[in-house]
Amino acid sequence: MDNKERITQNKEDSAKITKAHEKLSCGDVVDAGKFQMETTASSSVRAVPTFQDSEDQCRYQMNFPCLGVCLIINNKNFKELSTRAGTDADEAAAKKTFEALGYRVIVRKNLTKKEMKEELEKVSDEDHSGNASFVCVILSHGKEEGIYGTDDIVKLEELTKYFKGDACETLIGRPKLFFLQVCRGEKLDSGVKDRDMVDATALPITQRIPVEADFLYAYATAPGHYAWRNSQNGSWFIQSLCEILPKYKHLELMQIMTRVNRKVAFDFVTSNNNPEFDGKKAVPCFASMLTKDFYFPE
Repeated sequence: MDNKERITQNKEDSAKITKAHEKLSCGDVVDAGKFQMETTASSSVRAVPTFQDSEDQCRYQMNFPCLGVCLIINNKNFKELSTRAGTDADEAAAKKTFEALGYRVIVRKNLTKKEMKEELEKVSDEDHSGNASFVCVILSHGKEEGIYGTDDIVKLEELTKYFKGDACETLIGRPKLFFLQVCRGEKLDSGVKDRDMVDATALPITQRIPVEADFLYAYATAPGHYAWRNSQNGSWFIQSLCEILPKYKHLELMQIMTRVNRKVAFDFVTSNNNPEFDGKKAVPCFASMLTKDFYFPE
């Protein structure tokens, strides 16, 4: 078989593979009642082959010139809401911790809703090609609907959208970590007794990833609940995060965040003159769309 025949045969084989993938992918449908989709396959299959996992491919690469930017937004004074006493202690702790880890820290204070969006968009427009990751720490009031600027509330989606894969190309495939010291509602957690405590492939393809991939959202509290902050010492979540990160930075990030959850859950309880708010507990909550293990560089 000469070169011309070999090229023709390769094209025919590629066409057959593509058609086979298109046919099989009809088995994947959306989980939304308003969409009715007919399928010809009864089981889910890969629409396109993906590279086989190896140890290196399951771990984010951190050997970049810079670990990344850490943007801290500290909203203390508001037009209509109460002053967030103690938040400056959180700002100082976060700045010290992430600088020590190797991040270039940017601090912005008392931003309006519009200014918060503008600041995040500005940072996302930077060239992050030499950065291993991105971190954002937001210290503010909040509720179920979102996070407060000094003047109004904004949905988290409106702040994080600037860093998604279709908006910030230089951070595609790299972790974006958001640490959020904000309330997520008005529920109170009185706590309960813990009885245990009392007693791939060879095909030449281009890898594509979802625009939502490689995000971590770490909240100070569970959905619908208050996030607690001491007026002198700072918040339970941020202070615990800044204590645990340096101590356990050799561990994978999910293990670190689990230890943060444990510290807040076991080591803190509210002390308040109002009986309704006294003796309450909290536990942080993180949602991960990370696609690899995250280890801080040694």
